[in-house]
Amino acid sequence: MARGRGGETPQEQADRNWSDLLQELRVSQTGVQLLAGFLATLPFQERFEDLDAFQRGWYVALLALAFGTVGVTLTPVAIHRRVFGDDAKPELVRAAHRLTTLALALIAVLLGGILFLVVDMVYDRTAAAWGAVASVGVSAVLLVVVPRRVGRR
Repeated sequence: MARGRGGETPQEQADRNWSDLLQELRVSQTGVQLLAGFLATLPFQERFEDLDAFQRGWYVALLALAFGTVGVTLTPVAIHRRVFGDDAKPELVRAAHRLTTLALALIAVLLGGILFLVVDMVYDRTAAAWGAVASVGVSAVLLVVVPRRVGRR
């Protein structure tokens, strides 16, 4: 069998990559699930009644985004359950890589959206928009630019 980087077979490399992806997914799943749970409790808070129609719509969109993001972070596990034992680890790793990349983008948008809602409640919509744009910009730098620069080294 052909040996790849570090003398690994393609199957060994797929196993290592899957293990690495699982570690990344554990971190992101926990964070997203906590955010979704937090968002799900907001309507039961006393100040929720203070939200105007726009803020309520924004909140519902954030809740849907949070639950969708949880689904995206869980999908690689569901795929693994389906193909377990089918010798499809390389395909699983490719799919999980794409889904994890999508999850990171969704998390960045979700965080910007949450920041928007909170700042809108505390200050005003203009400050909220600027804060959300800044948040997504910082996330883009941290999640796209920094990894690319590190990858070049």
